[in-house]
Amino acid sequence: MPGEPVLLVDDTAGVRTLTLNRPRRKNAIDHELWITLADALRDIATDRSVRAVVITGAGGAFCSGADISAPDNSHPVYRMRELTDVALLLHELPVPTVAKVRGVAVGAGWNLALGCDLVVASPQARFSQIFAHRGLSLDLGGSWLLPKLVGLQQAKRLALLAETIDAAHARELGLVTWLVPEDEIDTYVSDLAARLASGPPIALAQTKALLNAGAGQTLREALAGEAAAQGLNFATADAPEAFAAFAEKREAQFTGRWTVHRPAMRGRDDSENTRGADA
Repeated sequence: MPGEPVLLVDDTAGVRTLTLNRPRRKNAIDHELWITLADALRDIATDRSVRAVVITGAGGAFCSGADISAPDNSHPVYRMRELTDVALLLHELPVPTVAKVRGVAVGAGWNLALGCDLVVASPQARFSQIFAHRGLSLDLGGSWLLPKLVGLQQAKRLALLAETIDAAHARELGLVTWLVPEDEIDTYVSDLAARLASGPPIALAQTKALLNAGAGQTLREALAGEAAAQGLNFATADAPEAFAAFAEKREAQFTGRWTVHRPAMRGRDDSENTRGADA
């Protein structure tokens, strides 16, 4: 409806849910929504209260792709920059992301879901790399995501034929992480996001970055990255907390708190020297 926000934002116990809100267009993304979504992702990247993200769509659809019907006289270079910003911001978020998919996820909409770390879909979901039917080639990272997820041959099949596949087939191909009944998907994703949000934030951020980078690295480079990441993890309160919780047979409470304190400097108040130590 006119005047309604194109993106709904909800925060619950460290989980931020972004809901594409153009249901009459099956949440097709126009210029306003591209910009709003990019701004929302930038906010998440710097908001330490956000520990997990869910992306979904309103009105029974996930996203029908970029809204090519919306009038836009800007140069294609500028329009593609909007997509590029969203794809990179989503990929580089330091928190786990979950796509909750009902209904259609096609074109850029499907690649938006694939850009999330995990995908939960209902059996009624439908997917298509529809670009060829529109006289276009892949965008929003599809040319990078698909071969990594399904291999080059299946990626070419999905892209060149622009077939529509059902959720069960997408699950078989590894493009859906979990297939959950329609009446259970909200609860399932809420529980999943809560589990992610309760995890060690620094360690999860390091793990996500390592996995994202690993496919394009040599073993030596990957091992060096792992060693550097573990150094950061051991400098937080989370690793000792995990060990203590295991010994005490309780659930660990992770905070991501930095535990390295600078030594006091002469002539300065000690409180100033430790300021930011828990940041």
